Amino acid sequence: MYHDSKIKNGKPTQSVFISSVIGLANVLAVVVAFFATPLAYAYSIPHVQNFTTRHYGGGFEDIVSAVWFGTIALLVFFGARASLSTGLIMGAMTLAARFA
Repeated sequence: MYHDSKIKNGKPTQSVFISSVIGLANVLAVVVAFFATPLAYAYSIPHVQNFTTRHYGGGFEDIVSAVWFGTIALLVFFGARASLSTGLIMGAMTLAARFA
């Protein structure tokens, strides 16, 4: 009988396939975030600064810009990681079903 998760130190271990998919998704998400974050930030920061000035007054633009950059970077990274993980697993399952 095949068990995918064994117990080691009280915690279940992951299969080599899942660990590899997670690692690949993380690396690809960093690459996507590297290229997409500046584009998303440049497109959205004028809108965010206008909103901040209109609703909270002047003087907050610098701190809002820094926080917004971090927020965009995290959104892009985690969105890319979730999408890539799902896509990689679904692609592998499709190949396994096709050639099984």
